[in-house]
Amino acid sequence: MTVPPEQHRPAEDWWKSAVVYQVYVRSFADADGDGTGDLAGVRGRLPYLRDLGVDALWLTPFYRSPMVDGGYDVADYRDVDPIFGTLADFDDMITDAHALGLRIIVDIVPNHTSDAHPWFVAALAGPPGSAERDRYLFRDGRGPDGGLPPNDWESIFGGPAWTRVPDGQWYLHLFDPAQPDLNWRHPEVRAEFEDVLRFWLDRGVDGFRIDVAHGMIKAEGLPDVGKTVPPGERQVELLGRGRLPYFDQDEVHDIYRAWRPILDSYPGGRMAVAEAWAETPQRLARYIGPDELHQAFNFDFLDATWSADSFRKVIDTALAESAIVGAPTTWVLSNHDKHRHVTRYGDGALGLRRARAAALLMLALPGSVYLYQGEELGLPEVLDLPDELRQDPAFLRTGESRDGCRVPLPWSGDVPPYGFGPDGGAPAWLPAPPTWRALSVAAQTGAPDSTLELYRTALRLRRTHLAPTDGSTDPGGVTWLDGEPGVLAFRRAAAGGTAELTCVVNFGAEPVDVAGYGTPILVSQPSGGADPAPLPTDAAGWFIRPVSG
Repeated sequence: MTVPPEQHRPAEDWWKSAVVYQVYVRSFADADGDGTGDLAGVRGRLPYLRDLGVDALWLTPFYRSPMVDGGYDVADYRDVDPIFGTLADFDDMITDAHALGLRIIVDIVPNHTSDAHPWFVAALAGPPGSAERDRYLFRDGRGPDGGLPPNDWESIFGGPAWTRVPDGQWYLHLFDPAQPDLNWRHPEVRAEFEDVLRFWLDRGVDGFRIDVAHGMIKAEGLPDVGKTVPPGERQVELLGRGRLPYFDQDEVHDIYRAWRPILDSYPGGRMAVAEAWAETPQRLARYIGPDELHQAFNFDFLDATWSADSFRKVIDTALAESAIVGAPTTWVLSNHDKHRHVTRYGDGALGLRRARAAALLMLALPGSVYLYQGEELGLPEVLDLPDELRQDPAFLRTGESRDGCRVPLPWSGDVPPYGFGPDGGAPAWLPAPPTWRALSVAAQTGAPDSTLELYRTALRLRRTHLAPTDGSTDPGGVTWLDGEPGVLAFRRAAAGGTAELTCVVNFGAEPVDVAGYGTPILVSQPSGGADPAPLPTDAAGWFIRPVSG
């Protein structure tokens, strides 16, 4: 396998200020017309992503899988599922991406496999205590006949985290029963995933997003969670604010200390970003460092409420932690597991105004940014999908569904699936609503006030106007400015050192005067003619002024 030339990898630390675009592969673009997105579809749309102005793509799992959980139930970590194409399609896609200056990050799912993985098939065929079962977490049940689960752990998707097999033992699955958890204290499991990393690094991938990075090690003895969960709450609600014996165990860091030398042994700045939850920012920061991972997602930014105080607190905390660990923070507003932020911020015109403002806030901050496909189009959550079409395994257990943020993208045309697949192809695997015809890429391209053109402009200005401060050695070059109540304003050095860029966000109820901030170069809402006009409520603006003296 020939790795693309190094001129397509500008610097070893490219990831410190990169804009990464998350591609949910089955919903991005369908090249073969079967109604499901594929790698050839991604390849065909790479020029769109280059022109949008992103630096890298993060691809959700495309490996062989029964698709019980959208590909996060992996049956073969070294092959492409036929619904997404072939390994040759992957090689062609990554070659084209690198030729366009785009890097490729792939998802790796190490906490669990599919129940169709050869290892788990062998585990079910083997007797209790066998070497095959030791790769997973099989245990005898409690009670006189072993008919009760081994402990009180709950699945993230609802219900118990244990399933009983015909011979009476139980196996652990923190997610769906079709996703058995691996035993990461088994040396064969560790060796297997180190080899999987090398397999994809040899094919030229630039990094990995690590699914459930906090989950691989469970507390010795698998103790009960017990009474730490408040009455009426599920255990999952402790994520990010409490201790669970199956998450964020200290021993998990040994895994990443073994992975980092593998990444460092390849040229071009190969990196890894953790999807990790921990009870404090200090514990989350432990995943990051020169001997572990490069980044961890900052979900507090995604969870911030629509207020100046909430965002200011989240940003200050993130930048302070970045300075401590010597690595840049990440910023994210949406992903494939959360309701789209247009809807979270109020839906309709209100939600869209706020989403556009939040985008300018996020893109003005130091560090790296992760965009979720379709946010550049201002897509809302699809809340009225028919129940019979929903495929999220959590839906049947809890009634909660992530399908609404996974509806395939609208590219063009007036009728579904809006150019998602070729003319005459099958309907998309999830239907897009009629209102999306006005939100398609074709409908928004060239429209000055469209969300797509706002993102394109913001990404271009971010690249040309903002100094490449990553936020890892100081508060990111961010200088907070005093302002009216409900207004968030900060200044950063502009590229070249001769100017400063100020970002102002108006969370308040009335327009605010922005005449003193400099020359406006981008505003999230149309200005109405005045230059600079008062900044409307639920709006953000970028302003440039020369450095004095």
